[in-house]
Amino acid sequence: MKKRIRIAALALAVATFGLGCSAQADQTTDKLKATLQARLSEATIKSVSKSPVAGLYEVNLGSQIIYSDAAGDYLLLGELVDAKTRKNLTEARLSETNRIDFASLPFANAVKVVKGNGSRKIAVFSDPNCPYCKQLESTLKSMDNITVYTFLYPVLSPDSTAKSKSIWCSADRAKAWEAWMQDRRAPTAPGTCDTAAIDRNLALGQSMNVSGTPTVFLADGRRLPGAVPADELDKALASVR
Repeated sequence: MKKRIRIAALALAVATFGLGCSAQADQTTDKLKATLQARLSEATIKSVSKSPVAGLYEVNLGSQIIYSDAAGDYLLLGELVDAKTRKNLTEARLSETNRIDFASLPFANAVKVVKGNGSRKIAVFSDPNCPYCKQLESTLKSMDNITVYTFLYPVLSPDSTAKSKSIWCSADRAKAWEAWMQDRRAPTAPGTCDTAAIDRNLALGQSMNVSGTPTVFLADGRRLPGAVPADELDKALASVR
């Protein structure tokens, strides 16, 4: 009986200690978040959590991850990389924290291009005047069995808006989009149809922290920023479950 009591007491002590550590961690991150929010009033801090490096905290700003010491006195701007695996931990965490519900995207507001059986699906926020978006389109041109939903996201200039409207008002939006992005043949539609979808895309992108183009979303909700190379995109698509 005494042995059982001692084991129970030990288990209770371990549980209590664990809860105390967790509570302490929450208090530290909560305090740090409040401190940094006061000092970085121009930013919105979504969350603060421990990083893989002791004493360094991950500060999630939505479209960016930065790092801080426990007191919030020093900030580190840059990417955290695992030296053993060369994995970009910052990029991986940003992709994870900004994961979306792909199925809930308003696909009716996107230009749809289907190649092959279309089994692999991605959504892309793209500006028609973005050189990196054109680079991504060149990559997509060489890929098969993929469905691409392009959300026109004109953020670079008034001409981007004009071209987006002209593409959206074209009789064949997919053809007009590819003609411009791949062959530099400007869209000819007047752009006077109902273009409210483009305004909705801008609002949607802002709500999802889409701060640059192109931004690619996989069917499992992960985000791939920039003009993703073909081999990297193929690898990411193969990992979708």
